[in-house]
Amino acid sequence: MVAPLSILLVLEVWVGYVASVAPGRLEHWVRSGLQSLHLDQRDRCLQVSSLSEAECRRFSQPPLSAIAVYVSELHTATDKVLAILPDSYHSSCGMAGSKVSISHRQQQTFSQSMTHDAVLVLDPNPGENFGHQVFLFYVDMNVTKKRCSHLDGIYLGEECLTRALKGRCQNQLKRRQVGPERLMGNRYNRLAGMPLHGSASSSSISAGSRLLQPAIGGLCEVHFLPLVFGVEDKNRTQRLKCVDKAEFAQCPQPLLISPPSLPVSSCELNKNTRRCHHQPLATHLSCRLYQTCDHAVLISGGWRQQMTFQQHLQNLRKFYRILQNNGFLKDHIKTFFAGYGQLPELDSVYSATDKAAIRNHISYICRKQHCADSLVLYLNSPAHSDGTMLLWDANFNGIADLKERYSVNELLVDLAGCRASRVLLFVDQSYSGVLSKRLLGSQKHHNVVLIQSLTRHNNQNWGLNAGWQDSSWTTISPATCLLDHFGKAVGLSYVQEPQVGLLNVTLAGAPCNATPPLTDSEMRREYQGCQNLPTALWYQKHRGRH
Repeated sequence: MVAPLSILLVLEVWVGYVASVAPGRLEHWVRSGLQSLHLDQRDRCLQVSSLSEAECRRFSQPPLSAIAVYVSELHTATDKVLAILPDSYHSSCGMAGSKVSISHRQQQTFSQSMTHDAVLVLDPNPGENFGHQVFLFYVDMNVTKKRCSHLDGIYLGEECLTRALKGRCQNQLKRRQVGPERLMGNRYNRLAGMPLHGSASSSSISAGSRLLQPAIGGLCEVHFLPLVFGVEDKNRTQRLKCVDKAEFAQCPQPLLISPPSLPVSSCELNKNTRRCHHQPLATHLSCRLYQTCDHAVLISGGWRQQMTFQQHLQNLRKFYRILQNNGFLKDHIKTFFAGYGQLPELDSVYSATDKAAIRNHISYICRKQHCADSLVLYLNSPAHSDGTMLLWDANFNGIADLKERYSVNELLVDLAGCRASRVLLFVDQSYSGVLSKRLLGSQKHHNVVLIQSLTRHNNQNWGLNAGWQDSSWTTISPATCLLDHFGKAVGLSYVQEPQVGLLNVTLAGAPCNATPPLTDSEMRREYQGCQNLPTALWYQKHRGRH
């Protein structure tokens, strides 16, 4: 008997004290950065919220103990680093998909404008799904006060700390009129994609000398941890690490999921064992003739191990249990998670790197007549401000290439005209408001209901804990009427008004408030899992084609 595959879940090596930066020096960087953010954050709060000035002042001054601190390792005085964001594909000169090859000439160009001695990231919502605002600073050493002032930086005595924002974002193209007093207090630095003779220009982010108007819409903000690596490092080894110190917030606990213990060549060809890699998803076997079933797809990309936490695993387990408790069969629950698609206690887990498999599976379930009664999607991935889900950095280049991101438009195409009785989208990620708005104006998604946490409904989560505290999701039982359940959860969930009628059922599609009430046996036999359909339905369908 072959033992089951051993999955190693341990803390990532990102967590740890960075010995190359002295504690006092690092704390000085952090406090200086927070102080520079205070005025900008207070002003923005007053502009985009209904909070009072006193409340905005309180939110704009989070305690140091609430901030997770990430800093890049320092190597040598001449060793410069480059920072790349996953959503760098939005730059107009994009290099998506290509491997950066940095020539000697480009290294010289980088050292002048785009490379720095160190990178500092302050995360006010540690442990939450990325897609929330983080604050990115560059540290340059041996810089004169005049040069630092020219960069609109904070002079720390031969060290210059500059705030960074994304380049070529919409807010920079649509500049807003603001008074000179706002410009005086603005410490934002532009991350303009510098035209170079190579593919690295648009994927990197760099500080410039121009003042940027306040990014009211948040599109210029940084929402992810950048990939920080040495300019001469062809392997792009991540140097940005979380600092585990008592003065700062506790570092999140990343998941390290070990790759399969044996390569494909070592697997027995005549045996289907758990020691071998997962077989490709056989979507064509999901729908059987004369039968309708409840189906579910769980997507939790994670993007990188450094951004994939213990809570993502717990979220999947919780939602998986919800589905099983409501009669969903394990063969009809497909989970796409991280880079290797392996999780203990869950069946039918596949890698989030296979975007084609995700889309084909959802599309197939939707296109097959009578295949699905309830189709449930659970989305729990890092998300860009346009609603795009980040899946997994399969090629480790730090940029979300086309095959590594799942856009709102692609999801809507896959769900358009879906033949399931109802499609329930449980969204536990940032910027779900984009998907909500698109669905509200769509004529092709009449049977799609978006259920989201209110904290996720708002596009802006800065300064507030954007965590998923929606315990109402975990209490959905087989007898729960979704309409009553979410109607009572005011302040927790948001459901679009036109689709409210679709929620007058249980998760498995049983009618609410049946008279007499359905017994447990009737619920299991007639609504949960799979039910056989009369052949007349299929006969009518066949005749309709002629």
